[in-house]
Amino acid sequence: MLHLIQSLVPRPLHRAALKGAHRVRHRWRLWRKVQLEGVSVILRSGAGEILLVRHAYGPQVWTLPGGGMKRGEEPVETARREMQEELGAVLVDARYLGFVDETLSGSPHRAHVVTAGLDGPPAADRREIESAAFFALDALPQPLSTLAAARIALLGQAGAGTGSR
Repeated sequence: MLHLIQSLVPRPLHRAALKGAHRVRHRWRLWRKVQLEGVSVILRSGAGEILLVRHAYGPQVWTLPGGGMKRGEEPVETARREMQEELGAVLVDARYLGFVDETLSGSPHRAHVVTAGLDGPPAADRREIESAAFFALDALPQPLSTLAAARIALLGQAGAGTGSR
């Protein structure tokens, strides 16, 4: 379905639709307060840098790539699917780090965190992802999403106080 949308809908129109959908989804979460689950992916370069992205919708902050989990989908499987869709990237040595329980748009949210390398350079789809770049952990860009900062902290905690799957 995604490939059909990408082939038929021009990028500017797709980005505009994503912005509208983001607003609707935010209001729905505030109203329904349903439990959500998603995946954030810490993609690492050979030099130890991590990949951050800026979305075409929502707050204009740097954040980790990722997305929502489908029913019955495991976090690493979601990470592989989302990175292929958003960045045209194939994950190498994907590993589950843990999860962070948080509130997202007023709803309880469990963010599973996966770390991996890449088989080739990532390319922002220029629809959902406006830009993507690698940054050293001691030189992360601003503004950085507070949610991304909490998820990146799992790198240093790997296994200590984090959830397991």
